[in-house]
Amino acid sequence: MGGPDGSGGSTRLAAARLLLWALVGVLAVRQAAVVLRVPPGEWLAELHLPGALPGSLYDAGQFSGTPFAGLVLKPLLDLTATATAPASSLELAWTCVTLLCVAAVGLVAARGLPDPVPRRTALLAAPALVGLMLVSLPVREAAGPGQTAVLPVLPVLLVLLAVFRVPGERPAGFLLGLAAALQPALLLFAPLQWRTGRRTAARAAAVTFAGATALAWAALPGDSWTYWVHHLAGTGLGGTPDALANQSVHGALLRLGLTGPAEILLYAALAAAIAWTGLRRAVHHARDGQLLLAVAVTGCVAVAVTPTGWRHQLLWVLLTVAGKVGSRAADRRVWPVAVVLAATLPSSVLLPNIAVLAPVRDNVLLLTALAAACAVPFLPRSSPYWREPVPTAYAQPAAARWRAVPLLPFWRRVLSRPNLLLELLLIRVGYSIYSHIRAAAPAGRGRAEEHGGQVLGIERALGIDIEHAVNQAVVHTAWLEKSFNFYYTSFHFVVPLTILGVLYWRRPGDYRWARASLGLATVLALAGFWLYPLAPPRLMPGLGFIDTVHGPQDLANPQYGAMTAISNQYAAMPSLHFGWSLWCGVVIIVLAPKAWQKLLGALHPLITVCAIVATANHWVLDAVGGAVVVAAGFGLVYALSGPRRLEVTLPGQRGAGGDGPGAPTTRGVPGEVVARVSSASTAGS
Repeated sequence: MGGPDGSGGSTRLAAARLLLWALVGVLAVRQAAVVLRVPPGEWLAELHLPGALPGSLYDAGQFSGTPFAGLVLKPLLDLTATATAPASSLELAWTCVTLLCVAAVGLVAARGLPDPVPRRTALLAAPALVGLMLVSLPVREAAGPGQTAVLPVLPVLLVLLAVFRVPGERPAGFLLGLAAALQPALLLFAPLQWRTGRRTAARAAAVTFAGATALAWAALPGDSWTYWVHHLAGTGLGGTPDALANQSVHGALLRLGLTGPAEILLYAALAAAIAWTGLRRAVHHARDGQLLLAVAVTGCVAVAVTPTGWRHQLLWVLLTVAGKVGSRAADRRVWPVAVVLAATLPSSVLLPNIAVLAPVRDNVLLLTALAAACAVPFLPRSSPYWREPVPTAYAQPAAARWRAVPLLPFWRRVLSRPNLLLELLLIRVGYSIYSHIRAAAPAGRGRAEEHGGQVLGIERALGIDIEHAVNQAVVHTAWLEKSFNFYYTSFHFVVPLTILGVLYWRRPGDYRWARASLGLATVLALAGFWLYPLAPPRLMPGLGFIDTVHGPQDLANPQYGAMTAISNQYAAMPSLHFGWSLWCGVVIIVLAPKAWQKLLGALHPLITVCAIVATANHWVLDAVGGAVVVAAGFGLVYALSGPRRLEVTLPGQRGAGGDGPGAPTTRGVPGEVVARVSSASTAGS
């Protein structure tokens, strides 16, 4: 790369790094603000430090650390009790220490990436990792009010320092032993050290752990008996073992309803199998030069097999993004995205509230840790795809059909089928975020009814105020009412998801076009919900509308009973019921090969608009708004990525660089042909 280009690239990297560190600072201030909003007296009362109450460390049932951890924290508590500074200052200092530990973990982990590390990765890895940890569930819970936040983060930092920064095996083993004394399951790092040839470090870790535990027995014999014997290494301390916060195999089995000797035997067998498999894989990664991945896998194993692996101890899961998965460049982002989503979003966002999915939804972090430890096929450094994965096939930019519509060149059309797991995760997360934003949109009754009056007035002026007549006609025709109610409640999600599924499987090139247009239309609709809350006909008092789907509503009650808990009742303009159905119709008409299929596609939005009006759920102008956002969605996709029919370079011909007269390309190739061309190209490579 030439001098100017290299200088420009360095400047952009430096700006990106500075921006990421600024974002880290904002996230740290936000986390500190969350803690500082708690009144100081309440914060000190909730901070379940040993010694805060007379008697045993475990009398209050909140402290879940080891006796050695309690012994370490006692001086901090004494300092807190005798300090003359305001309680808010102590609160801020405690939070800052936690955040500094998190930053140190990110910095040390970033330096542990396996060589060769691209310059871009080397510069951006540390701030990116620290930022991800600050928004992760383990850190947010650990650094929240009333938590001994340093305890979950400090062992991770000690292990990373022992493996990557401390010279000499004995000092490294000493740090590993201290980490195990704080979290006993981390003693699994001793076998890892032994199997990788660092036997002095393994022995030092075991000796340090034994010495620290013996010291705690001598200083706190009653608490040590309670922790190690009565509660079997802390089981049940800090919460019930079957609580959702216990993301260990033992906790998962208890949540499944297993109890007694059968559960204990099954847990012991599973824990042994997981430990053997996970440590074997960790040793392989360490010998392969992927030491950070080996450490992350061992940490995941340790939390999974311990009787109580609290969610705030699963910071190890985030570190598994150091591993590379997949031979294609397009697949490289699947595992990191899945890990980030699992570690940062509540399980209710990732999976719907369906009974059959409860075992997965309740154990998302545990299953992610188990996948990293025992199942995910991380690439070895000897793989030919480690440095150079199979490149992603992109379509050549096509010329605009209309000169008045500019095309923005930065959104390139991918030709291959996207990863199914990543698509399902992103669709679920996207819809959950959409639902939360829609529910949070302004929902004042007075304003919504005022807007309803405005819409009705416009319709009367245009002569299209047909809602009341249609609603009354349907109410007096039983079979028609049942038909429209069924159509309204049944096809809103089924038809779009079916179309997306068929396109994903049969026409991946067109799938991305259709999915992007639907997503953009939905995002645009959110702006309408926020800017123009609108009462639908069924919630307009005094107009005589009948809600055929939900039944009669008590309009004297501003909350309208239980309906308000379902969704924002005033998120009606634009109508996505009609908008999504119109999207379905357009996609079917454009892509369906047969006339009868196109006819069905055209009928779906027509029947939907009749259903939303007949059931008094929308005004006619709501459907117009839905049509506007769908048209805007298709238009944005056109402007960002060009026409659906693509111009591609066939395999063996010159690519984008061959723009001369002899550059052979295929113009106007449909998406399904493009996909087949891409598949053939990938197979040939």
